[in-house]
Amino acid sequence: MHPTDFTLRGAIDALNEGIITSVELTQAHLDAIAALNPRLNAYITVTGEQALEQARASDARRKEGIAGPLEGVPLAIKDLFCTAGTLTTAGSRILGNFTPPYESTVSANLLRDGAVFLGKANLDEFAMGSSNTTSAFGPVENPWSRANDPDTRLVPGGSSGGSAAAVAARLALGATATDTGGSIRQPAAFCGIAGIKPTYGRCSRFGIVAFASSLDQAGPVARTVEDCAILLKSMAGFDPKDSTSADIPVPDFAAACARGVKGLRIGVPKEYRLEGTPPEIEALWEQGLAWLREQGAETVEISLPHTKYALPTYYIVAPAEASSNLARYDGVRFGLRVTEPNSDLRDLYERTRAQGFGAEVRRRILIGTYVLSAGYYDAYYLKAQKIRALIKRDFDDAFGKVDAIVTPATPSAAFGMDEKQDDPVKMYLNDVFTVTANLAGLPGLAVPAGLDAQGLPLGLQVIGRSFDEETVFAVGTAIEQAAGFTALPRLRAGA
Repeated sequence: MHPTDFTLRGAIDALNEGIITSVELTQAHLDAIAALNPRLNAYITVTGEQALEQARASDARRKEGIAGPLEGVPLAIKDLFCTAGTLTTAGSRILGNFTPPYESTVSANLLRDGAVFLGKANLDEFAMGSSNTTSAFGPVENPWSRANDPDTRLVPGGSSGGSAAAVAARLALGATATDTGGSIRQPAAFCGIAGIKPTYGRCSRFGIVAFASSLDQAGPVARTVEDCAILLKSMAGFDPKDSTSADIPVPDFAAACARGVKGLRIGVPKEYRLEGTPPEIEALWEQGLAWLREQGAETVEISLPHTKYALPTYYIVAPAEASSNLARYDGVRFGLRVTEPNSDLRDLYERTRAQGFGAEVRRRILIGTYVLSAGYYDAYYLKAQKIRALIKRDFDDAFGKVDAIVTPATPSAAFGMDEKQDDPVKMYLNDVFTVTANLAGLPGLAVPAGLDAQGLPLGLQVIGRSFDEETVFAVGTAIEQAAGFTALPRLRAGA
C-alpha cells in the first residue's frame, strides 16, 4: 500500500501501531506534491522543511507516549487561513506578500492536536468563485477527467478547489476549507471526496480572511465522512476572539458516524426538483433516498417555498458584505501598494485596488457597493435580509417534521476550464443547491455517491438542524456505505 493511499483514520491507526512514521508519511506526500502539483496547481505554497520538522517532533512525542488526536497527520491548509510566519495570500495579488504574525484559531487547533502542515492550498481569489479559476496564482486542475475526453482539463470546483484537488489526488490526507455559498460541498462533489460545512458558529472565523462575515464558515474536506468527522472535532470549539463563535460543547462526531439511520425521517424538498437538472443527478438522488429507506429511514416530501429566491438573495448579501470587508485593502496598512510620484491618497487607493483585485472580486465589490448605496439599500439589501429570514423559517418548519434533508450537491459534474467562464450568471448557478444552508446557517455535508456517464463523480448533500452535525454524519455515512464509492481520479499519487 502506497503511504498516500491511507484514509485519515487509517493513517492514524498505522501511526499508532508503528506501521509508519510521520516523517515517512509526510515525505511521501511531499514527493507526491513535487510530482503532481506543477500540473494540478493545488498548492500555492509548499512548506516542505517545516512539515518535516513538525513530523520529526510528532514522532518524538509519540515515542514519549504523548500523541494528540491528529498526531503526525499531514494536511493542506486553504490559503485563506492565516498561518504565522507562512505566506497567506487569499489567492490574490493584493495579499501576494502578506505573511501574518499570528495563527488562525482553526489552524492553531489542528497544530495543538499534532497535525503536520504540508502547505497552503490554492483557492478562488478571496474565496469568490465556483471553479478555482479566479486565483491570481493560476487555476487548479481537477485530477479527474472525462472518459471520452481525457485531454480537457476540468475545474475542481470552488472556492476550496485546491483543498479538494489535493485530497482527491492524494497530495494530503485532509484539508481545511471554507464555505460561503457552497465552497466546501461543491468542490468535494466535483472531486469525489467528502466535505462538510458545519453550523455557522461551530468553527471560529478568527484569522480567516473574510469574504462575507455572516455566511463564511470553516470546515474540512477528506476522503471519507469519518475522516471529516475526525477533522471537524479538532477544528471546532468556542473562541472568545470571534463574537460569532458558539459557546457549546463539541461532540464526538466520529462516534456519530456509526449511529445508523433507522427510525430517522429524511426530508425531500420538492423545490429542489429543478427543471433542466440532468437525469443522472435525479436518478442518483432517488437512489440515495432508496438506500436510506433500505436502512430503516423514512423519506418525507417537504416544502421549502422560498428556495427559489435563495440564489438572488445570496448574490446580494454576499457581495454587500464583501464590499465592506474588502474596503480594508487600501494599499496603506498591509499588502500590495501601487503608487506614482506626486500622486494623492485617492490615486493610491485606485491604483492599488485596480491592480490588486481580479475581475471577479472587482465585479462583486461593485455589486455590493451598489446594493448598499443610498436609494438602493432598502430595495435590495434590506429586502434580501427579509427573504433570508423567510428561508431560515422554511427550514425551521421543515425540521419540525424531519431529522435531516437530502438533496443533490451540485447541478452537474465538474465542467471544463473553458466552459461557463464567459457567463458569470451560469457560474453562479453552480451554487443553486448549496446556498440555502449558508443563508440559514445550517450544517451541510457532501458525500460522493456515484459517477456520471463520463466517469466523473457526483455527490449528494445532507442538510441538518443547527448544531446537529451528528445526525448529518450518521446519514452521510449511511449513504457512503451504501454507495460503496471506490472510483479514483486518473491523476493521483501512487497511480
